[in-house]
Amino acid sequence: MISITDKTLQDLEFNTVLQTISDRCNTEIGKQKALEITPFKNKEQLMEVLLQTSEYLSSFTNNNAIPNHGFDSITNDIKFLAIEDSFLEVGSFRKIATLSETVNVLLLFLKKFADYYPKLNARANQVEYTKFLIQKIDEVIDKYGEIKDNASPDLINIRRDMNLVRGKVNQSFGQALSQYNGLGYLDEIKESIVENRRVLAVLAMYRRKVKGSILGSSKTGSIAYIEPEATLRYSRELNNLEYEEREEITRILKKLSNEIRPYTDLLKQYQDFLSDVDVVAAKAKYAHKINAILPNIIEEKRLYFRDAFHPILFLNNSEKKEKTFPQTIELSNQNRIIVISGPNAGGKTISLKTVGLLQLMLQSGILIPVHERSETFLFDRILTDIGDNQSIENHLSTYSYRLKNMNYFLKKCNAKTLFLIDEFGTGSDPELGGALAETFLEEFYHREAFGIITTHYSNLKILANELPCASNANMLFDEKSLEPMYKLILGQAGSSFTFEVAQKNGIPYGLINRAKKKIEGGKVRFDKTIATLQKERSKLEKTSQILKEEESKAREESKRMETINEKIQEKLERYQELYDANQRLIYMGQKLDDISEKYFNNKDKKALIGEFLKMVEIENSKRKKATVKEKKEKEIIQKKVIEEVKIKVEEIRKVKKEKKAKAQKQEAEKPKVVLKVGDRVRMTDGKSVGTIDKIEKNKAVVNYGIFTSTVSLDTLEFVQAK
Repeated sequence: MISITDKTLQDLEFNTVLQTISDRCNTEIGKQKALEITPFKNKEQLMEVLLQTSEYLSSFTNNNAIPNHGFDSITNDIKFLAIEDSFLEVGSFRKIATLSETVNVLLLFLKKFADYYPKLNARANQVEYTKFLIQKIDEVIDKYGEIKDNASPDLINIRRDMNLVRGKVNQSFGQALSQYNGLGYLDEIKESIVENRRVLAVLAMYRRKVKGSILGSSKTGSIAYIEPEATLRYSRELNNLEYEEREEITRILKKLSNEIRPYTDLLKQYQDFLSDVDVVAAKAKYAHKINAILPNIIEEKRLYFRDAFHPILFLNNSEKKEKTFPQTIELSNQNRIIVISGPNAGGKTISLKTVGLLQLMLQSGILIPVHERSETFLFDRILTDIGDNQSIENHLSTYSYRLKNMNYFLKKCNAKTLFLIDEFGTGSDPELGGALAETFLEEFYHREAFGIITTHYSNLKILANELPCASNANMLFDEKSLEPMYKLILGQAGSSFTFEVAQKNGIPYGLINRAKKKIEGGKVRFDKTIATLQKERSKLEKTSQILKEEESKAREESKRMETINEKIQEKLERYQELYDANQRLIYMGQKLDDISEKYFNNKDKKALIGEFLKMVEIENSKRKKATVKEKKEKEIIQKKVIEEVKIKVEEIRKVKKEKKAKAQKQEAEKPKVVLKVGDRVRMTDGKSVGTIDKIEKNKAVVNYGIFTSTVSLDTLEFVQAK
């Protein structure tokens, strides 16, 4: 049973997250539902919602985008429909038809892509698919929101009669207009519209000579607006028909309302389904914006958030184009409580809020911005005490309020609780408050609760160091500039850097020394030791980072040298082969020179041929004679290579041919431009562009500047209009 108080929601600024999600909803009902999101009490329901959001998030990157789910609210229409003998207006029926159509499209889509969206499809399967509502409404109302002529037999007849009478009205008015205009009784404007009826603009002096009904006059009184007598008779008939039309439309809408009324519950179901999808879509859009995922949810008691971002801070910094620092935090049975210490403005509270808010978001069905290898389990309670809790209404001081809160913690805290306390123990005498805070911490520890606290109290740092399943942590600071580095380091307490920060901000050194004498030497030494350790840790961090960079560079350099070595070795081998070949040729040249010289001296042909044959035999003995099998294999390989080359060439030719045919087809399909004198053109098989001077029959005279040419219009290609 999950229990999270309103105070926890307020402390962790959960409503800010909900407001951001609500702003991304398309519908008013969806916006309201988003603001009402609370942590789930049932794990199965929670997993359903988380997986639905994860599926919707995946639709942004795959090719199966989920269709539109927007709709106009019909809540008031449904309430009105529940009243007996009531009937809806045309606009309400159009909204119902659109709602029904949107649901049907979504149901069919999710059924088709059930493999991609199994959980969303499971939700869709709870909704009934029907075309009855759409068909019934479409029989009566068209897509423009007008009642169709064939909505009933009587309406067809009435509208047919109305059209006939309108024709007679216009005809009779036209005749009167011509008659009185010919007599000169009308003003220059001749006619006007009064009370949505056509009237003659009669000059005041002739008003008694025009038969009809006076419907008004101009401001000056110089013109009387008269509806002719013949027109008046037909107008009355038209008014009667319009009344009959309204009555018939009311009857039709009542009948349609009675047909739709039994489906009131289904319409509520439709609206509920689409608004749920709207909230899921908004959560997916929010997740996409903050790079959120669904981490692994496990049964084992372990919380491991790797590279976790505070979502509100991340979005604010993104707008300002500033960097947000992620934190990695782990809580397990072997390390249940973390005590974060260190100077203010280092990011302790943000680290605390990050863990609480992300866990709260996850347990409310919202994806969180962590590394994909993160994992956590579900807590029954999340208890928080963050910020200044001074209560003006209850006349309680900060410390009294915090004690009251601690009392609540002690009542509710158990092995499935996550507690988060900022500035633990503050608000009272440091000695007494620290002792009480230490006792509370021991109690939480013995109840096997998980928690993170921030503090400046030395006794709490020592206690965290002594308890086997608790540990210290600090926010890393630059040891020289004393600027925060916003990085949480587990395993070591942090110094408050009280005197160091004071010195950096220009407080005289003498005053700092006097302050040091006023407190116990042991505390100063303890804080100084922690500060020294933190500085050493910071140096080690930097050294480690430099070493990693150097190691990375060395690896890259080693790889580069290996590549160069391989290339050099390859070159050396090639040079060696070339050198050996050259040496052999030089040796043969020298041998040939020696034989030539001997022959020159003794002219002994037999000795010459013998020496030459001997040299050839020696060289041939070094050559390896290929066997028949090796020759065949060589021939087969050569044939294969030739075949492969032929196939490749054929493929290239085929592709080129297809491209050419496609280009020709596209060219042929292009609409032919009608060429006119002055248009810039060129020959289809040429590059020179000229201007058409004259067109005669099917030929054109094209001026190229230096010369003119008479060519067929079919061989010209349009380049630019005159």
